Amino acid sequence: MQTLLDRYDRLTAWLASRLPEGLALLLTRVALAGIFWRSGRSKVEEGTLLSIGEQAYFLFEYEYTGLPIPPAIATPMATWAEHLLPILLVLGLFTRLSALGLLAMTLVIQLFVYPDAWWQTHVLWSAMAAVLIARGGGMFSLDALVADRRGNGKGERGRQQP
Repeated sequence: MQTLLDRYDRLTAWLASRLPEGLALLLTRVALAGIFWRSGRSKVEEGTLLSIGEQAYFLFEYEYTGLPIPPAIATPMATWAEHLLPILLVLGLFTRLSALGLLAMTLVIQLFVYPDAWWQTHVLWSAMAAVLIARGGGMFSLDALVADRRGNGKGERGRQQP
């Protein structure tokens, strides 16, 4: 019985190490980024980088009517954020700040646009963002590279590394 428990302890220690955590955080970054990137791309005219389409302004004016800011401001803000923040997440650059921005967008969508979508969708987006805010981008991120280059002896999470 002790051997089985020892194996279990070794397995869980390895699963909690930097490599599996880094892979999990990378997957989380890509998954959350993909959700918002696709939404952002649906707001721009086909074949353009960031030319916001009339359909996006229409949505913000007639469907997303509960937003506390005018559609003329909300449409470009949301479109630009849905492009910039996912790019930063995939790169793992300013991961915590980017995830915080996407969490704020999720909460705005939840409160003002689709209040019935919490358990179907928004709880998952919030959970992914919360993990990234708490843990950072992990070892496969530009945040980790920057922290290592700063030479302060600390890893991406600001803790002393062994």
